[in-house]
Amino acid sequence: MANLNPYLSFRTEARQAMEFYQGVLGGDLEITVFSEFPDMVQNPDQSDLVMHAQLTTPDGLVLMASDTPDGMPFEPPQGFSVSLSGNSTQRTQEVWDALADGAAITMPLDTAPWGGTFGMLVDRFGVPWMLQGDSE
Repeated sequence: MANLNPYLSFRTEARQAMEFYQGVLGGDLEITVFSEFPDMVQNPDQSDLVMHAQLTTPDGLVLMASDTPDGMPFEPPQGFSVSLSGNSTQRTQEVWDALADGAAITMPLDTAPWGGTFGMLVDRFGVPWMLQGDSE
C-alpha cells in the first residue's frame, strides 16, 4: 500500500511544531534527532535537531517533519498548503481554534458555498493550512 504524506521542513523548529500539532490533532509522536546518527552530525551544537518526526493520529493521518541543519539549504514553506478535510464541522472548528493560536488568518473559517465549512490560515510556524468541515 502506498502512502502520500505531508513532510514539513523547518530550520530549527520541527520539535516545537510537531509537539504543537500533536496537541491539536492528538496521536503518537515519534522523534529521531541527529545525535542518534553520529555520522550525520556536522555541527555538534545542532545534534538535538530533529532528523525525522512522525505524528500518527488516532484516525490514521500521518504528518512528518524535520529540521534543516546549517550547511544545508533551507527555504521557508511556500506554494503549498496542508489540507485537512472530512471531519465534522465541530471537529473542524476545534482544530481551527487550536491552529489559529498565533496564526495569520488568510480566509476565516465560515460556511462554504459548496457546503460545510472552509478556512485558510498560516500557523505560528509558517505552515499554510486549509480546513474543510463536512456538513452535518
